[in-house]
Amino acid sequence: MQVLIIDNEPEIRLGLRQMLHKYCPQVSIIYEAQGMVDGLQLIQNEVLDVLFLDVELDDGTGIELLQNLNEIPFQVVFITAHNHYAVEAFKFSAIDFLLKPIDIEELIRSIRRVQTNLDKQKIIEQVKVMQEDTSTWQAKKKIVLRDAENLHFVRVSDILYCEADGVYTSFFLENGQTILVSKNLKEYESMLQVFRFLRVHHSFLVNLEKVERFDKSEGGYLVLSNQSKIPVSHRKKEQVLTELAKF
Repeated sequence: MQVLIIDNEPEIRLGLRQMLHKYCPQVSIIYEAQGMVDGLQLIQNEVLDVLFLDVELDDGTGIELLQNLNEIPFQVVFITAHNHYAVEAFKFSAIDFLLKPIDIEELIRSIRRVQTNLDKQKIIEQVKVMQEDTSTWQAKKKIVLRDAENLHFVRVSDILYCEADGVYTSFFLENGQTILVSKNLKEYESMLQVFRFLRVHHSFLVNLEKVERFDKSEGGYLVLSNQSKIPVSHRKKEQVLTELAKF
């Protein structure tokens, strides 16, 4: 596996190089660049399998660098300082990222994901999703959902509800499609709450925009626009009614 590290901090490049050499035997060749200009030159001249790319460079940004490429025939792992907005943006786009200072276990997991990821040609679309402002009205906002075989680019407004399935989450869409992803429901609860998604039950996260009515029978449940019935837990009932009253 041939790797390129683009980061404007020499100590980050050195540390990442040392960790890759020591803990990731899959990596055979490591190139380095400190910015867009020398990074683009290496990308044009070398065959790469993965690019570790800093978000903020001295002569531009990682996103701007990718926008200068006609195609991206390699995996991309962004490197970023801890920032809530950046982390949420990466989660929505399903682009792999590492937080500074880089954790060894996270790096190893990232390399393993790179080895099994067959969707590298979709990185340009994922970057577009990442660039969207997380405060964008949900009718326009997209989220990238990764199942066992594909990346799905889904409008948040098309999601009816999410259901926990062990360590997995099933997304139920308005068009009848169901997408099973390998992340737990709690992670999506945090990501989607700004778009009026509410955890109404231990196993269900609901798009409140899709609720048609609250039925008080059978302990209480929500009826969605597709007539799905979603149970509401006793401890969540008051919060659900409060949120629905805001419409």
